[in-house]
Amino acid sequence: MIEKRYRGVVVPMVTPLTKQGQIDVEAVVRIMEEFAKNDISPLVLGTTGESSSFTKAESMEMLEETVAAKGKHQKVYAGVVSNCFEQQVDYGKAFLDQGADAIVATLPGYYVLTASQMTAHFINLADAIQGDLIVYNIKATTQMSIPIPVVETLSQHDHILGLKDSERDEERLKTCISLFKEREDFSYFCGWGAKSVDSLSLGADGIVPSTGNLVPSFYKEMMTEIGQNNWEKAMEWQSITDEVAKVYQGGKTLGQSLAALKLLMLERGLCQTFMKPPLTTLEDNLCTEILSNWKNLELKF
Repeated sequence: MIEKRYRGVVVPMVTPLTKQGQIDVEAVVRIMEEFAKNDISPLVLGTTGESSSFTKAESMEMLEETVAAKGKHQKVYAGVVSNCFEQQVDYGKAFLDQGADAIVATLPGYYVLTASQMTAHFINLADAIQGDLIVYNIKATTQMSIPIPVVETLSQHDHILGLKDSERDEERLKTCISLFKEREDFSYFCGWGAKSVDSLSLGADGIVPSTGNLVPSFYKEMMTEIGQNNWEKAMEWQSITDEVAKVYQGGKTLGQSLAALKLLMLERGLCQTFMKPPLTTLEDNLCTEILSNWKNLELKF
């Protein structure tokens, strides 16, 4: 079995805030402790972490506190989201200097880019930051899909060591895993939570489920069953985590789902519900509905 540098369960961590809109340092520690107990590494400042809404100073503080709370076997992945190339380079270098193990970068999302422009962007970024870079394909926010041949080209770069793919395309998922599962120098992470077990059964190196913020222990159980080749049991955990995801994601915009996730994390004593503008907390009636659905689901656990 190939032991790659980047693998396992990586949870896109929420960015916990105080009422004053500052990084909630105590909440960062609580969340990181939960992750460490369950063999999870964090992706800070990703989509779930509201990354595009924070200043560089705020982003650096979040990363600093996360790195300080890191357990012995955890890696810290840091998201870089910007339409400005120079800003991506600046953030990428600063995050690596601050202790991030790898940068996870999206395409700039304002203009629709050609395949050659996508390739040039990531190669230029990797050349500039001179550190480990993971390409992040998320059509839901960039409105673009990075073609698989582009990913193949990028995978040959010394500093580009993986793909986090959140596109909901089963054939794409299978093709990518087939291409990269035997590559010692390139990791494939499935960012489609509902396909976590399926992707791992095909040879994915890791998964990136936002639901792990709320029920990290469920993913430890899932991975334990997979480690013992108990795929039927693992699929039972997949079904359970799918039900959890429906409570905060079902019928909601992406921004609403992130607010709903923090609402449920408050129920577990992990963080407050405060959001970074332009996102907001949820209306009272929606909160009541979500909490009711959550209580009903908890009775099944």
